[in-house]
Amino acid sequence: MTTTESNTAAAPAAEPAEPRAAWWVRLLSRIPFAALYAFAGLAAWLAFRVFPYRERIVRENLTRAFPDFDEERLRAVMRDYYLGFAQMFVEIIKSATMTPGEILRRVEIRDLELPLAHLEGGQPVLLVAAHQCNWEWMLLALSLKLGYPLDAAYKPLVDSWAEREMKKLRTRFGSRLVPAKDLLADIIKRRDVVRAIAMVADQEPTTSETKHWTRFLNRDSAFYLGPEEITRVTRFPVFFIRMRRLGRGHYEMRFQPLAPGGEALPAGALTERYARLVEEQIRAAPPDWPWSHKRWKLKKSVYQNRLRAS
Repeated sequence: MTTTESNTAAAPAAEPAEPRAAWWVRLLSRIPFAALYAFAGLAAWLAFRVFPYRERIVRENLTRAFPDFDEERLRAVMRDYYLGFAQMFVEIIKSATMTPGEILRRVEIRDLELPLAHLEGGQPVLLVAAHQCNWEWMLLALSLKLGYPLDAAYKPLVDSWAEREMKKLRTRFGSRLVPAKDLLADIIKRRDVVRAIAMVADQEPTTSETKHWTRFLNRDSAFYLGPEEITRVTRFPVFFIRMRRLGRGHYEMRFQPLAPGGEALPAGALTERYARLVEEQIRAAPPDWPWSHKRWKLKKSVYQNRLRAS
């Protein structure tokens, strides 16, 4: 072997460069948390008091979900929702330059040993969560703490610039993004890779996707069947990630078993378990779920209602 070949062989492989957000996003992320939260407070006040942001949708969704709320309680939850949503927005910007230590100081992870026991035994796991609190920090913290490859399903954004920048933020610490429509094929293709597959599965499915109907927050609601289809094919163990707000800019994640590996479940059973845990989480902290989202655009057909009644 020549000297050149020896040096080449001994040289360590170059690590991939960390994805970098746009320069102005990085610049804004250098602003101290206190100033960003002050801005979030002002933006939330404007959205709630001055230029109401989707007020009709927020009010209708909350009223249907919590018919026992009087006007005072309803207004309080709406106010806290706008504030929490604005805070999450600045936290996402801040995550462009946050250090790993800072992320882990602000997102406490409990019960991680439950999915780790399977991963250490050579078995991939499926992790499902909801749009509760700051789900973007959830992904970043898990990327840092898990110690195994983490693949996250996502729906590409319509705006190409926003899509590019969000992918940079989400993959800062090594997670791999897979379009939701390609996830099952990707899992089968890479079935020998010991990894965690993460999904935020409480969004409403599109009209072209298979769906499961159930009662959710006092309404007939369609749920995406992706986790159930993956579990049926792979028999991976499934864990629900419960997230709650501990204080401004501080969160806690807990892992809860949803289905053991190898279990053959009846159709719809896993989705029902998931829906009930998401609903329980929302009822425990109503302001921390995205009420301004048009979650109930799909309507259950009269034919489906008759089938359920029969």
